[in-house]
This record gives sequence, C-alpha cells and structure tokens, in this order.
Amino acid sequence: MKKNILVVDDSALMRRVLCDIIDASDNYVVADVCKDGQEAFDKLSTKKYDGVLLDVNMPRLNGLELLDKLRENRIDATVIMVSTETTENAKTTMTALDKGAIDFVAKPTNIIEAKGTAFRDDVTRVLDAVVQSRRQVLLSSPQTETKTTPVAKPAAAKIHRLPPVTGKANRLIALACSTGGPKALQSVIPFLDPKIDAPMVLVQHMPVGFTKSMADRLNEISKINVKEAENGEQLQKGWVYIAPGGKHMEVRKGPGGTHTIYLHDAPPIGGLRPCADVMYKSLVNCGYDEITCVVLTGMGADGTEGIKALSAKKPVHVIAQNAATCVVYGMPKAIAESGLVDEVVPLTSVADSIKKNVGVH
Repeated sequence: MKKNILVVDDSALMRRVLCDIIDASDNYVVADVCKDGQEAFDKLSTKKYDGVLLDVNMPRLNGLELLDKLRENRIDATVIMVSTETTENAKTTMTALDKGAIDFVAKPTNIIEAKGTAFRDDVTRVLDAVVQSRRQVLLSSPQTETKTTPVAKPAAAKIHRLPPVTGKANRLIALACSTGGPKALQSVIPFLDPKIDAPMVLVQHMPVGFTKSMADRLNEISKINVKEAENGEQLQKGWVYIAPGGKHMEVRKGPGGTHTIYLHDAPPIGGLRPCADVMYKSLVNCGYDEITCVVLTGMGADGTEGIKALSAKKPVHVIAQNAATCVVYGMPKAIAESGLVDEVVPLTSVADSIKKNVGVH
C-alpha cells in the first residue's frame, strides 16, 4: 500500500512539482495539498499522514509556527522541511529541526532545477529514509528520552581487533550520522566536556549551505567549540570539526604529531559527499593512538566499511546509537551487525560513553 503524503507550500508551482514527484513514485501518493500552515494544521488535527512535506515561508501560519502548534497540541507528524539554500533559510531549517522536523530537502532556486532529476531523487531519498522507516517521532525534545545503562556489544568471532589503549594516549573522536542527525547531535555535542581530551571530526550528510548553520547552532548551545571544518586547519582538543556539505573530509598527519583537515571534491560515493567512509579510511595512517568511532541515526551503511578498514590498522572503540532512539536505524545497525561495536547505547548516553572512553585533560 502506498504511503500518504501531505504537501504544504504556498507556491502553486512547487505544489505541482512535488505532487508530480510523489505521484510518479511506486511507494507514495499525495493525499492532500495545503497552501499555508493553517490549512495544514486543520488537516493534521483530523487526519493521519505517513509524511508531510512542509515549506518554511508561508502566509497565515508559516512552517515554524505550524511546528510549534503541532507540538503544543501534541499532534504527531513526520515532517520534512523543503527549504532554499540561502543563509537565512538554512538557519530557519536548523530551527525547524529543533522544533521537531525530522529532515529536510533543499528546494531548487529555479523551475528547471525543480523539474530536474536531482531534486526528484532528493525528495524520493528523504521520503524513503524517513517515511519508510515507519517511525512516527513525537514532536518533543530528545533530552526527554529515558537514560538506560549502555549495553555491551561483543565483537563477532574471527574479527581481528587490536587491543585497546590503556592509560594516557592520544585519541581522536570520529562521528558519523545522517537522517535525524542534526536533531540527534543536540543530545550529544552540548553534553561534551569542553576539556575533553581529544578533537572530534564529524560527518553529517547534508547539502551545501546547511552545515555552517548547523555548526553555528551547535556552537551556540555547547560548551565545547563547534565549527564547520576548513581546509588545512590543525585539529585541537576540545573542538568539533564538521565536514562542509558537498566536500569530502580527510585527516592528514603533519609534522610534530599535528593533524590537519583536508577537504576535496572527489566524486560522491554512493551519492554521498561528504562520506563517512572517506573520513574513517583517512585515519588509517594517522598518528592517533586510538580512535573513538561513533555512529548515530541514518539511512544506509556509510561508515561501516571505513571503520572496518581502520580497525585493521588502529585500536578503535566503537559506539553505536540503539534502535529505539534512532529516527532511521540504518547506519548504526550496519556497524552493529559488523561485530565491531563495543557499546550500543541510547542517544542520551552517547556523550557519557564518549567521555568515559576519551577522558578530559
């Protein structure tokens, strides 16, 4: 049975484009269309949809106001924002994710792009990730999740693991996430100690123009320093470096035990740029004694092959988010099934697990 989608946009042209994309799919059908947030609220008050494609700027009730109203009235909805790639709209999209939207699609700037295959594929990909996951996520703060004790995950037989490093060591944290990641990161990064004894490199699957806003938002609410990574900058303890949208990020060893960021435009891998596998594989020859690898919510298996390659050359400690707290249990499931995971923990325990393994200085 096809999944029912609600399309909300004040542009008749964009409504038509989105409807054409959805109705051409084998998995989805447009159940209703609305031209503003008030119409959408009235629909969502009485009907259930498998997914909602929501514009940001609309008359009467805009996208953010609708999210607020849904939360106030305890109305469940799986909301995907459709936002243009301007700096202001990127910030608004991050706010929408704070308010309960699950993911977003970058809206084309012209009709040619809107009718192109790239936008069609983006819409379909996000619908597949969010709607097909069959997770109706309540519009509430992730900090309200109940903490549980981390669950030890034994390594699978026949997988060779280098022994963990004990005592004082030079460590790095490498985190990967995708669908649901921007919201999930707000339950991790703000809870890291600013004196954590390692830098963090982070890959979040996100288009060009949005990672800077995400980094700025996380920096505002965190004691640790967070920034969008820049080519050639040196890694420092107590900093989080987020791969820019549209760029692969590697870590390269420098003189005197230093390490620097290297950004490049190699072709996407599996449609992904940045790609977590690229980041993890670049750490094979790094000078860090141990890598703490963290895999959070996301569709697919990005990160698993990279961590496998890394674990053959370096001691790694692998932390995966558990299924119950993931928007999409894809990437964490793939690494858990590889047998390389040391801990499977709920989202609100990830920061504590990182701190316990890495320590503070």
